[in-house]
Amino acid sequence: MAIGTKGTLFDPVLVADLATKVKGHSSLAMLSGQTPVSFNGNKEFTFSLDADVDIVAENGKKSHGGLTITPIVIAPIKFEYGARVSDEFMTATEEAQLNILQAFNDGFAKKVARGLDIAAFHGFNPRTGTASDVVGNNCFDKAVTQTVDYVAAKVDDNIEAAIALVEGSDGDISGMAATPAVRQALAALKTTAGERLYPDLAWGGNPGTVNGLPVDFNRTVAVGNTDQVIVGDFANMFKWGYAKEIPLEVIPYGDPDNTGVDLKGSNQVYLRAEVYLGWGILDEKSFARVKNNA
Repeated sequence: MAIGTKGTLFDPVLVADLATKVKGHSSLAMLSGQTPVSFNGNKEFTFSLDADVDIVAENGKKSHGGLTITPIVIAPIKFEYGARVSDEFMTATEEAQLNILQAFNDGFAKKVARGLDIAAFHGFNPRTGTASDVVGNNCFDKAVTQTVDYVAAKVDDNIEAAIALVEGSDGDISGMAATPAVRQALAALKTTAGERLYPDLAWGGNPGTVNGLPVDFNRTVAVGNTDQVIVGDFANMFKWGYAKEIPLEVIPYGDPDNTGVDLKGSNQVYLRAEVYLGWGILDEKSFARVKNNA
């Protein structure tokens, strides 16, 4: 268990550098819009008109078109991060404390962004890397059954096939999340004349759009070694948001991380931040996955 000490906490160079070393961002947050989530959960409804409009002749009879309504519950889940530091933090100058808390908050925000992807893409607890009973089936890997097997040399064709699955299910395409390996495979594709098909993706490029489609390349897609690409209507058929954000707290007593080590008895304090996040896939047929062969 790593414990922060005065030497590492109050060196201004290390403190300023902390936020830049805690890396992570959310593809889902980039490809879909945030929506407010009630602490008791939201019930979202997807409406499907089952038939096309009808042309009715003068004095003609009208026929039944049909309507399907599907409710999706978006329930918030708690994400937490905490760390022990020397209790000399409490007696540091106010300026030094603010720098540390700001760095911790920045790092926590990035960890939450990464955690949202890992949980919503794969259903994992981000810390343990194992399936979360709390998340259950509310994730792309379990809900989205339209899949294409990944072949690096045919990555372009794989993505096109996945898009065809979505469009074949009357879905739309608003964005794509993919692994760095997919970016590398696309960057390696060349024309018969030897020119790169996707020059913007070379040298680690993440331009934000490819062929006019919003795209984000992120290591979170590869967690669990199952997916290479997830494509679909992120803008309309995936919802996520914050239900409640608890301000960072400094805990001076007890054993808040259940390690069996008392804070006061060890001259430590505990920094903890928590947030409640909720998400839901409104229509699983509006997405498709390019996955690794089993």
